[in-house]
Amino acid sequence: MKVSILIIDDELKMGKALKLVLEKEGYSVDITEYPQTGLDLLARTPYQVLLCDLRMPGMGGLDVLERAKALQPHVNVIMMTAYASAETAVESMKRGAYDYLIKPFSTDELKILIQRCLRAQALQEENALLKERLQEKYQPENTIAASKAMQLVLNRARKVAESNATVLIRGESGTGKEMLAGIIHTASARAGRPIVTVNCGALPESLLEAELFGHRRGAFTGAVENRQGLFEAADGGTIFLDEIGEISPAMQVKLLRVLQSGEFQRVGDPSVVRVDVRVLAATNRDLEKMVAEGKFRTDLYYRLNVVPLFIPPLRERREDIAPLIEHFIRKFGRGRPFRFTPAALDLMERYTWPGNIRELENAVEHAIVLSDVETLGIEWLPTAVRSLAEEARDEPVAAHLDNLTLEEAEKRMIRAAMARTGYNTTRAAKQLGVTRRTLGYRLRKHGLHRGISDAGEEEEPTGSAGGEERQESHDSPTG
Repeated sequence: MKVSILIIDDELKMGKALKLVLEKEGYSVDITEYPQTGLDLLARTPYQVLLCDLRMPGMGGLDVLERAKALQPHVNVIMMTAYASAETAVESMKRGAYDYLIKPFSTDELKILIQRCLRAQALQEENALLKERLQEKYQPENTIAASKAMQLVLNRARKVAESNATVLIRGESGTGKEMLAGIIHTASARAGRPIVTVNCGALPESLLEAELFGHRRGAFTGAVENRQGLFEAADGGTIFLDEIGEISPAMQVKLLRVLQSGEFQRVGDPSVVRVDVRVLAATNRDLEKMVAEGKFRTDLYYRLNVVPLFIPPLRERREDIAPLIEHFIRKFGRGRPFRFTPAALDLMERYTWPGNIRELENAVEHAIVLSDVETLGIEWLPTAVRSLAEEARDEPVAAHLDNLTLEEAEKRMIRAAMARTGYNTTRAAKQLGVTRRTLGYRLRKHGLHRGISDAGEEEEPTGSAGGEERQESHDSPTG
């Protein structure tokens, strides 16, 4: 699609000459010598660039500029004038002009300026799209939280988002601390400003200070120009300091100053910079223990821990595993109908996931990438997850039955027997000393039957099974 350019200039010959030059560059160009006609065109036709003369009879270029921006806020306006002055340039910029050209100007000047202005426009559109996607990603309703534990965390996050309070997010690695920080920012009044993420554990102290606070040219080897820090980049928005427990005592002092006063100094620069930034921090370290050992400042700890939020590990919220798996299948499946077999799903729901959501995501991606089929069995899971199936075949069930109710003990015995027999109901029933029909009833009773197919298994005599099933049906909630 061609870029559309509108030229408004009372010197018609000038306009026609510019039209000829720009059309050779592949642009679609309209020209008019009348300001009102140009505004009428803007009212009904989208343009990417407007070239407008500053002085015209009837309506001045600054007035045209103001009305043009009201009609098409995203149009890039370049003013053209033979009467350039600092005052007119400043006034043009104030009213929304992208830049201006002083007549007479070369065609190369014009072409370069239009290219630069179109690149800036594309970057703005890309940034707006990224911001929109980021906000959508961090909407609480788009976060998978089937468990009561995570719903409670999200409810607290929504409440704290309404304030400017500093939040300390705790939890094991991979539980989703950065995601929670994004949710807090997106639900806050600062959502229109950036959220900047810093992994404090990934950089040595000297580089971390320069990253956070910026530096002055010549402050250290390699500092060839003045550079803005991440706190300045986050001004008006939020900064998320991940792995806060990894920072050195010297950095703790500098960070404490920012939290107390909003002020800091760039590396090598004596002047003070002041910012308005909300701080969210996260760690999987035991900060209380570090404080007791003198490794983390007490005053900084209390500055950070204004509102603590704890994300439980995945093993403590197993209700979230199945919906997370579905989410990752959509993410990595590229529209293909991948699904895990009941045996694989059962195994994934019982695995402890020491790497939490990050490990689960990797496991789903691992299975999808390596599999040449769309039905994903245990064999496509990572070794660490598959090893659980091997343990289930080898460990005695009785070792896990202490302090369990009869119903839970029965459920575990059935689950272990199914795992040992590769989810073959006939063999599992024989191991448990019941008929396959009885086992089928028990599978349904405990919610373990979903997706299990008996296709291809030998049929059993039904002599006593029917009576047994009728007898056991009294245990059913509907019987």
